[in-house]
Amino acid sequence: MVDLSAKPFNLDEESIAWVRDTIANMTDEEKVGQLFVNMGAERSEEYLTSVLDNYHIAAVRYNPGTAEQVWEQNYILQTKSKIPLLIAANTEAGGNGACTDGTYVGHEVKIGATDDPKWAYELGRVSGIEAAAIGCNWSFAPIVDIMRNWRNPIISNRAFGADPDLVLKMSLAYMRGIMESGILPAAKHFPGDGIDERDQHLSASVNSYTCQEWDETFGKVYSGLIEAGLPSIMAGHIMQPAYQKHFNPDLEEDGLLPATLSKELITDLLRGKLGFNGVVVTDASHMVGMTGAMARRDLLPAAIAAGCDLFLFFNDPDEDFAWMLEGYRDGRISETRMQEALERILGLKARLGLHRTAREKILPPKDEAMARIGLESSQAVAPQLSDRAITLVKNKAAQDLPLSPQKYPRVLVVPVSGPKNPISVAFNAGGISSHPASAVAEILTGRGYQVSVHESILGKLMELSPQEQAKAVRDVYAGKAPISDLTDNYDLVLLVSKIEGLMQPTERVMWPATKGTVDIPWYVHEIPTVYVSTASPYDIVDVPQVKTYINTYDDKPFTLTALVDKLEGKSEFVGISPVDAYCGKPDTYL
Repeated sequence: MVDLSAKPFNLDEESIAWVRDTIANMTDEEKVGQLFVNMGAERSEEYLTSVLDNYHIAAVRYNPGTAEQVWEQNYILQTKSKIPLLIAANTEAGGNGACTDGTYVGHEVKIGATDDPKWAYELGRVSGIEAAAIGCNWSFAPIVDIMRNWRNPIISNRAFGADPDLVLKMSLAYMRGIMESGILPAAKHFPGDGIDERDQHLSASVNSYTCQEWDETFGKVYSGLIEAGLPSIMAGHIMQPAYQKHFNPDLEEDGLLPATLSKELITDLLRGKLGFNGVVVTDASHMVGMTGAMARRDLLPAAIAAGCDLFLFFNDPDEDFAWMLEGYRDGRISETRMQEALERILGLKARLGLHRTAREKILPPKDEAMARIGLESSQAVAPQLSDRAITLVKNKAAQDLPLSPQKYPRVLVVPVSGPKNPISVAFNAGGISSHPASAVAEILTGRGYQVSVHESILGKLMELSPQEQAKAVRDVYAGKAPISDLTDNYDLVLLVSKIEGLMQPTERVMWPATKGTVDIPWYVHEIPTVYVSTASPYDIVDVPQVKTYINTYDDKPFTLTALVDKLEGKSEFVGISPVDAYCGKPDTYL
């Protein structure tokens, strides 16, 4: 049973009584509703109150909006709900995960590159200030996965690193920072991503470590966080066959399940072996890693029966609610399991003091809240972080640096890109932004370089008919491509890439099929060549021949300015790669 007096709840007798009395007075429908986290379709008062009245939800994770929009939405939710709500943000990289005008700090891999928990604390602190201001009290962060497979397209820049000690150190600092503002973190994605190369949005995924390997890595991280009072964990749609079979030796291969549906992983491993007493929420239930395991009407109650307390997102609210209610009434969700889940959910709300706070007072006054968004002290963090994190991964041609207009007056900047999913690009970034190569070219021009930006043949081909495209490509391959065309016109080539997975099965450079052009850096022995990745830290696997390779981890204006400062020797490269940027390939070191 749940010990509400112990960590992470630490409730007094009065609060425990509120939790249990509230549950005792719930209808079946209200109990079932408390198992759901809703993703709102809109922000109107009519819609929000209808969701509260019809589905009795426990929590909300909302679509992006401005600070003012989110504050107004959360005020309606907290003043209209029968039981106060958990309201989650996704502050993985800063307050911009709580509202679109919030402050970006940096992706977790960038934090890891500093090797200094101060910056993880700052990430949590800034996130907490802004999320709490607009009425959030819960965050689906930090990401505590361990990035050990360079082919993984979903957490390549979202994990602190490959070393469990680094991940634990940074996660504890993040937790301390965000909890200062009363935001309760949910570490994710148990039992751990970063071993498989697949994305649970698109397919099944497996953590293939042995029990001992898991204990020494992911287990070490989760144990450390639990000991420190971690209040909640997000379970991922990730299998862990070794531990599932450890707790169920008779299990056949076709019985393997993602953690979100596995009693062995949630109840036996997380609750039993690791002693976690807090709330477990599933990852999003639309993801194929979950839906591919069984029919939706079965997976809803199965997730709760396995030991998860909260189910993330309706597909169709009427269907999902009915199927969860059916699973409770027919006994697949036992009375004991329902009571445990509800005690933890309400216990987390009591931990926040929501039961003792007047509904109109749960959010700070609107004017005061808006004043906390984009504080000067918050905005100062990211540029300082960029200066500390940018990493010179490979420097086999040390004579090429530093740059100067006298040394390299004529610079060719080459944009490098990867595959894109327009829907996920729009969702994650608010639209398709310009390539950072243009911004780098502008900075260099302002510092006295003669800069040209290469236009890929792909852009030209897109304007032609299929027949014209075929002829143009044949002409390229048949034509001459003298090296002197490059060496006589330029003194340096600077390749700038932006490659993000964004719900693609791979996160790799997409080279145009050209001959003799500069898209692909074939010319590293002909002319000084520098390659900069502004997103994925693993681009070097596709350009092993380059002698100078740099990771900046994002393409914010202040980051690109810091990059050019370092290229010119005006500041030092001090970042340390927190992942194996060489991808374990011997040729990448050469």
